[in-house]
Amino acid sequence: MITDLATAGAMPALEKMFLFAGQRQRLIAQNIANIDTPNYQGVDADPKAFQRALGKAIERRRDTNGGFAGELDLSGSSEVRMVGGQMVLEPKTPIDGVLFQDRNQRDLERLMQDMVENATMFRVAGELMRKNQGLIRGAIAQRVV
Repeated sequence: MITDLATAGAMPALEKMFLFAGQRQRLIAQNIANIDTPNYQGVDADPKAFQRALGKAIERRRDTNGGFAGELDLSGSSEVRMVGGQMVLEPKTPIDGVLFQDRNQRDLERLMQDMVENATMFRVAGELMRKNQGLIRGAIAQRVV
């Protein structure tokens, strides 16, 4: 029953979004940290490709059991793997930017925009997960919220 609660509704999708945003933030921070490193070629995981893969996983779950409960299989993404419950990004999308003399592609403004958009996705997924878990806790404690 507990497993059904943890994998019911939007929780698995929110969890995957939360994990993706956390891992992508590391990539963005690494790109920012190496912005002046000669020959550094920054990479990013495409959030639109992740969203498409997540959408396909949700559709597969709907086709399998009506979509109410169950894990989401993100096997459709070439940049995202799940290993033992951990999300691993294998970024293949190069970052855009101006190629400088030191063979480094830079676009600090774009990196900052990516960071803000990604942090927003992280916060929204986290807040929705928190509210959903609060509803479940209230139901278990037989309280009306």
